[in-house]
Formats: sequence, C-alpha cells, structure tokens
Amino acid sequence: MTVQNSQRGKEYLEIAQTLLRAAKTMTDSAIAGQLKALADDYQRGAEKASHVDADG
Repeated sequence: MTVQNSQRGKEYLEIAQTLLRAAKTMTDSAIAGQLKALADDYQRGAEKASHVDADG
C-alpha cells in the first residue's frame, strides 16, 4: 500500500533533507550524528503525519 505524502508530511521531509545536507557539511562528527538522528525523527514524523492525514 502506498500512502501519498500530505502537505504536512512533505514539510517534514523537506526539514529532514535540510538537516541531512547540514550534517554532510559538519566537521564535528558528534554534531553531524545528532543532525542525522534528528533528520530520522523528522522522516518518521513525515510518515506518521501522512498516515494520520490520509485517515483523517
């Protein structure tokens, strides 16, 4: 089953992509890791938001 991203889900994905781009430019690996973890959280939030918005 494919769930189309809602507008809110798309916004979460855009934030996740921005965080990943920022992580790639970091020279401090600890900060880069934290940004990647935050991006993962936003990606999960995008999936959840899209599912909730599709059901709603």
